[in-house]
Amino acid sequence: MGEQALPEVVVLMGGPSAEREVSLSTGRECAKALREAGYSVREVVAEADLPARLAEMRPDVVFNALHGRWGEDGCAQGLLEWLRIPYTHSGVLASALAMDKMRAKAAFRAAGLPVAESRLADKAEIEASHVLAPPYVVKPYNEGSSVGVVLVRDGANSPPKLAPEMPQTLMVETFVPGRELSVAVMGDRALQVTDIVTDGWYDYTAKYAPGGSRHVTPADLPHEITEACLDYALRAHRALGCRGLSRTDIRWDETRGLEGLILLETNTQPGMTPTSLANEQAAACGIAFPDLCRWMVEDASCDR
Repeated sequence: MGEQALPEVVVLMGGPSAEREVSLSTGRECAKALREAGYSVREVVAEADLPARLAEMRPDVVFNALHGRWGEDGCAQGLLEWLRIPYTHSGVLASALAMDKMRAKAAFRAAGLPVAESRLADKAEIEASHVLAPPYVVKPYNEGSSVGVVLVRDGANSPPKLAPEMPQTLMVETFVPGRELSVAVMGDRALQVTDIVTDGWYDYTAKYAPGGSRHVTPADLPHEITEACLDYALRAHRALGCRGLSRTDIRWDETRGLEGLILLETNTQPGMTPTSLANEQAAACGIAFPDLCRWMVEDASCDR
């Protein structure tokens, strides 16, 4: 008997969200890695005709490389469930829950995880007066990659003036000082802690531009802080009901020890671009990028 053929994989990328360019980069990198791993791969840029195209193609697996709304919030997952096509990353519920930062925080609190004070507020209310005492951040509650984040610094006399394209309802969150840490979870295993070093705010440019930030993996931290970060990320992954790969971002105020750890958010479809954290953490654990992508395809499923 010959070897069983590997499944045909469609790498789904692009889409209409603010994170389209990041998704295209992730998709190209993952498609290349999957070809290196021996898979037959088709790259599909998500447009309005996606349901009909997927129904016609009927791939064995969809590698979901979409980021942001529609691709990461349960919408694409629901379509793939309807078509009964196995797909990578989390299912409908976990995806929707993680993308809604306020609801995700409620799940984290219920799991005993530390989160920052926050509330939803109307754009006009935010511009009229300080909704929280500075310093605080204003950001969309259902976007990723630091899209649209505004930092209001300590001592600011007036509330922020927001860009016209900002959504009507936004999340206002107490600013958490300290080091920017991140932990990827692969199935039931927290991989490593990365310390993200930047010259300023860890914004979209710092995340994705070459040289925008420096990643120290594994992070040089006290043992108890490392263990707590790994534990928090795995518990966050489970609290949301994630599967596959996720990444949890944490801030650490060194002056407060363990109490200085605050969980910011969990990303159910972390970037896998050349500057992304999950790939680096997997490599630090001895997992080559093609092997990581292969594992994700093998882990793909439908919720129902």
